[in-house]
Amino acid sequence: MMRFSFSKMMLWLGLAFLYAPMLILIIYSFNESRLVTVWAGFSTKWYGELMRNDKLLDAVGNSLKIAFLAATASVVLGTLAAFVLARFKRFKGSTLLRGMITAPLVMPEVITGLSLLLLFVAMAQLVGWPASRGMTTIWIAHTTFCTAYVAVVVGSRLTEMDMSVEEAAQDLGATPVKVFFNITLPIITPALVSGWLLAFTLSLDDLVIASFVSGPGSTTLPMVVFSSVRLGVSPEINALATIIITLVTLLVFASWYYARRVEKSRIRDQLAAKES
Repeated sequence: MMRFSFSKMMLWLGLAFLYAPMLILIIYSFNESRLVTVWAGFSTKWYGELMRNDKLLDAVGNSLKIAFLAATASVVLGTLAAFVLARFKRFKGSTLLRGMITAPLVMPEVITGLSLLLLFVAMAQLVGWPASRGMTTIWIAHTTFCTAYVAVVVGSRLTEMDMSVEEAAQDLGATPVKVFFNITLPIITPALVSGWLLAFTLSLDDLVIASFVSGPGSTTLPMVVFSSVRLGVSPEINALATIIITLVTLLVFASWYYARRVEKSRIRDQLAAKES
């Protein structure tokens, strides 16, 4: 007989608090009525309306493109910064560099967005670039604050890494570049993937900074959703959110299944090695 405990009750209440709104959103994405709070019968018409909403689909495309480019650039810059801070412990200006890299983590997004807006305006007046705000300025802004998160993730992995492996490779004649690409990079690959996914998610979710540095024709998905909320939520937003939740859920289960297969294979190999 299962015993009821306070910790289990709080666990289930916490899960319900987190996931019940998502379940309600999914249910109402199949609502016949245009009013999202009034149930008028089952229908999938809003998914068809979503596919014909060019404005919303363009915003999704812009957000995915910016998130991909920002995450990729953040991984490159964040890895370089983390490598410098982890391998060169003390050098002139190291404290300043560390503070500048981690500043976006604690800086309010309003301040970051306003600062970048003033920077782009000043650059346009001084050097004529960027001539206007758009996709490029959003990409630069997202790369700026995402790099800090990637640097922290990759830096923690580099700090925990056993440097004796790199030293052994160098003793055997490997160049620093070869050591990095053949030894260091494969070891920190999980951190790179984690940092890329984190940066992709942060860029895809950003609203405040993008609102400051965006321009005509560069509207992102969070900006469209926010403007729709102010005017009244459309059922098409529910349909889009349901698709996103479904894709994320499938990716999570696929990752869990793959990790489980890898772990079982590793245990099987260990047992086979012991028996032999």
